[in-house]
Amino acid sequence: MKPELIDFTDGIQKIKKKEVRKLYKEYLNPGLGFLKGLLGFDRNFVRAEGVKVWDDNGEEYLDFLGAYGALNFGHNPPRILEMVKEVMGRPNLLQASVNPLECIAAHNLAQITPGNLKRTFFCNSGAEAVEGAIKLARAATAKTKIISCEGSFHGKTLGALTATGREKYRAPFKPLIPEFVQIPFGDTDALEIELKKGDVAAFIVEPIQGEGGIILPPPGYLRKVREICDQYEVLLIVDEVQTGFGRTGFNFAVEKDEVVPDIMCFAKSIGGGVMPVGAFHTSAEVWDKAYGGVEKCTLHTSTFSGNTLAMAAVIGAIKELVENDLAALAHKKGAYLLKGLKTLQEKYSLIKEVRGEGLMIGIEFAEAKGVLNTLTGGKVNQISKEYLGAMVAGELLNRHNIITAYTLNNPNVIRLEPPLVVSYEEMDRVLNGLEDIFSRKGSLLGMALASTGTMVKSIFKSK
Repeated sequence: MKPELIDFTDGIQKIKKKEVRKLYKEYLNPGLGFLKGLLGFDRNFVRAEGVKVWDDNGEEYLDFLGAYGALNFGHNPPRILEMVKEVMGRPNLLQASVNPLECIAAHNLAQITPGNLKRTFFCNSGAEAVEGAIKLARAATAKTKIISCEGSFHGKTLGALTATGREKYRAPFKPLIPEFVQIPFGDTDALEIELKKGDVAAFIVEPIQGEGGIILPPPGYLRKVREICDQYEVLLIVDEVQTGFGRTGFNFAVEKDEVVPDIMCFAKSIGGGVMPVGAFHTSAEVWDKAYGGVEKCTLHTSTFSGNTLAMAAVIGAIKELVENDLAALAHKKGAYLLKGLKTLQEKYSLIKEVRGEGLMIGIEFAEAKGVLNTLTGGKVNQISKEYLGAMVAGELLNRHNIITAYTLNNPNVIRLEPPLVVSYEEMDRVLNGLEDIFSRKGSLLGMALASTGTMVKSIFKSK
């Protein structure tokens, strides 16, 4: 029997939203498809440029989610796309060669990273970069224990998941990898207690916890961490997957504390928003301890590592970052957006806190209080913890055509991570949209009824 294949050569725009919904729920992830549909996150977007995307009805939207920090250079950045197009026709995957583009990409990366970091392994994602960094640390030190932080997010493959700090994602897959210990983020005393035991290969940490809710550490935290790791001869792995490439107002967030890690992890924007790329990056000394020489050089490899199209995107991304000084622009624009959000915080009690660095900003919402929460046995409060961020994101999307989302480890926080090429006019549009939502929908009940009425109805059904 001949398979019934769907083609799009006659125009992908012709595929209808209803058909896409059906395909997603039948062949991909029904639960996630339901959640996306509930909040209106299942539109069919057909064009994208810079900060803007358009759906199949011609409606224009602003993307302030930025693929969780993967779109620092915007949607379809023309100069990066041109560099990728220029190398089409060359072998993309050919292991029996040394790819010149991979060599150039690694060289250029070493020019913009701090200190003596120079050796790079390119992979396909942030989780792969973290897996590689953990392996590198164990091989280089001949020790096994890895310390990570509560509330962290390092990916969902098994090693990265073991380091990740939210039990919801970890519990179904236990037992996880042994010899991993978690400590509170920002607590250098807790770190020293673990490192004193003498069996630790590495401490892995995010400069800012992205999925944790855009959590900033205490001032000087990374400097103190570096000192403690040096004292106990433990490798410091810094996960810059979300914070890297200009996002926080620095090329890399570690630059704020003038810290040089032993290993750095990259992904998301390293591929220019065009290709899926990850990497871990280290010194020659650490690399050679783990993989130096002919006997050990093949201990960590990957089929798609350093492929031609991906490396062209990396070269283009670094060029855009440096030539346009995007980190400085993110610093200036982020200060403007933070100031506007803090003004809203002063006016509306629903906003508990606004925090961030550069264009990596989180808005945390207050928990529910009052008679309705009491009558429902605290279930309104429960909904506010798990869904209020999604409700606000839904309002922004459905009423103001602004795309954002909550953070995975703290769903009561929505993130604003627009491309670094965002304009002040576009930031004002977001501020005005939030002002409209909070002024009209000041109560949690109003927000819930507008965004996800079925959730609130279920409260009363279960009483």
